[in-house]
Amino acid sequence: MNTLEKLKIYLDTNLEEVSFQSAQCFECDMAFPKRMCKVGSINDYVENEINDNTFTSLLLSYIDKKGLKDSDIYHKANIDRRLFSKIRSNEFYHPKKETVIALGLSLELSIEEFEKLLESASYSLPKNNVSDLIIRFCIMEKIYNVIEVNSLLSEYQCPLLFQ
Repeated sequence: MNTLEKLKIYLDTNLEEVSFQSAQCFECDMAFPKRMCKVGSINDYVENEINDNTFTSLLLSYIDKKGLKDSDIYHKANIDRRLFSKIRSNEFYHPKKETVIALGLSLELSIEEFEKLLESASYSLPKNNVSDLIIRFCIMEKIYNVIEVNSLLSEYQCPLLFQ
């Protein structure tokens, strides 16, 4: 079975409909409609949940951990050296989702590492979006080449990553 056939099966099985779910109170673990729980405060929540890992610090730690050079990463991700320099020099730089995806692919991250990198930039790969499922599929199948990923995205008329 070729990659495109595997992708079609993956999409058919994993594409989910969006549905409303009630939220959970972080203090009392009770389900509630949004804005109904009065237990705890926003300050308590933020203090307990804030993550010190910025996108930039996590990206640079992955590069170091894999023993790669910055130029290896931005060339493979097909992003401009100046953009990479902005990311490196600004700890709080907020990249576009496609930039995070391209960098994650260039680092050949596992799905867990990839999701952590996306989350550090406030993004995710929900299962109700075909292009996000294709990205997830590529990571799970270890398809890290941006050209190959774009080819699969193109098959489903999805927006392409950097060209």
